[in-house]
Amino acid sequence: MKYDIVIRNGRVMDGTGNPWRWADVGVVGDTVKIVGDLQEAEAGKVIDAEGLIVAPGFIDIHSHSDTPILIDPRGLSKIHQGVTTEVVGNCGGSAAPMNASVKEYKERYARSSVPDDFEFDWETMADYMDRIDRQGAALNIAPLVGHGTVRQNVMGHENRKPTTEELDEMKRLVDEAMKDGAWGMSTGLIYPPSVYGDAEEITELAKVVAKHRGLYFSHIRGEGDTLLDAVNEACEIGRDAGTPVQIAHFKASGQRNWGKTRESLGLVAEYREKGVDVTFDQYPYVASSTGLTALLPHWAHEGGAEKILERLKDPATRERMKNERRLGYPPENILVTRAKNNPQYTGKNLKEIGEMMGKPPTDAMFDLLIMEDTQVPSVMFGLNEEDVRRVMRSPHGMVGSDGSAVSQEGIWADMKPHPRYYGTFPRVLGHYVREGVISLQEALRKMTGAPAQKMGFKDRGLLREGYKADVTVFDPATVKDEATFTDPHRYASGILYVLVNGVPVIENGKHTGALPGKPLRKA
Repeated sequence: MKYDIVIRNGRVMDGTGNPWRWADVGVVGDTVKIVGDLQEAEAGKVIDAEGLIVAPGFIDIHSHSDTPILIDPRGLSKIHQGVTTEVVGNCGGSAAPMNASVKEYKERYARSSVPDDFEFDWETMADYMDRIDRQGAALNIAPLVGHGTVRQNVMGHENRKPTTEELDEMKRLVDEAMKDGAWGMSTGLIYPPSVYGDAEEITELAKVVAKHRGLYFSHIRGEGDTLLDAVNEACEIGRDAGTPVQIAHFKASGQRNWGKTRESLGLVAEYREKGVDVTFDQYPYVASSTGLTALLPHWAHEGGAEKILERLKDPATRERMKNERRLGYPPENILVTRAKNNPQYTGKNLKEIGEMMGKPPTDAMFDLLIMEDTQVPSVMFGLNEEDVRRVMRSPHGMVGSDGSAVSQEGIWADMKPHPRYYGTFPRVLGHYVREGVISLQEALRKMTGAPAQKMGFKDRGLLREGYKADVTVFDPATVKDEATFTDPHRYASGILYVLVNGVPVIENGKHTGALPGKPLRKA
């Protein structure tokens, strides 16, 4: 038999957590046909993997590439990490559904994050996936439907319980998205409007997801002082709705909460003992990333960005917001990653920005939000390395970037994003594996077999016969994250070959320009 591609002489790690074995991999079309001895086989293309690890393509179970993959389908920052599949729609925000009012809101307040000629030209989840089909993508895209997005479609940014009719409409939208091929529903319970939904509302929507055998993904209701209550809430929603639970970016935020991961990991173990299928994802850094508006109290978000701006301009309300600020990080620990209208502040922390403006850091932050129409992404240093390592060692965790597929050019060129956009997976494989925090086979299981099992992928995530040929080949001695907080637009090193659906997208560390990825629709 002649193979399209044969990968020879590599050490195969199949994604199950087993140690490596010597084997060759034969690919025909988009499928792995054999993992075995192919030294004498004929092949259209041979990849010599001597000294390298041959693994399943990495699955980023926590991504925000919903819109970025439409802007630049090459997926550069992720494919260079060895990622072949992205789970998008996390933290309560998804590309769809998008009715006329949500589209109008995006046109007004999301323009700073897309090119001038970008079109928001879809409505349903099916429309969104059809657009990916038309444009192509370097990666496979598996979408979730966001609770916050669904709520915005029905209730805008109102802070109240839904009426019976509104809840029914939200259920209809979730049901439609699941029928269109979404894999589950996510919440972002520190972000309006998702934060305005109580456990009862979310449970009712998660029951719709359960009918389709989908998953409940949750950015929980606080990762600092309220961490333990928030983990309990997520697990109980999954239990009551009958859905598996995936907790986002598992951590303990703020110095006074460092060490709480002992108890939060204990809660995960307790709920698993009770029969709740709860797991989590993690990025390997001591800083988080979100918009500066996350520092404002929840009431300040009611009514959306327009109302936020009105409140920021009102002296009395502004003073109240100062006194009720969320997430008490020191200003020097909050780094602005992009200020489109005021680029002099990009890459500066709030202390520095305050000094540049000649005013206290909080006032500088409020004024910057006004000048940027509330759209100010940031990085916040508030985590502890011991917590990162403790969480990483848990068998219940997976690797997830919480980042987007971006590039060094175009709309992102003047941005300084969190280095996780470029370095999450190689940082685990290089820094944490080589330091002995976890083994190589366990790290790979957390990137491949574990997320595939959680998602319910039947033909991806393992390197075995009959599976799709998503394959990552890397050098375990040199694989490394190159991105830093001050210089984040740097592609990872040591990732030499990446195949997506049997097509080489990375060859000898270089992008081929191929776009063989597909939107993955849940059956």
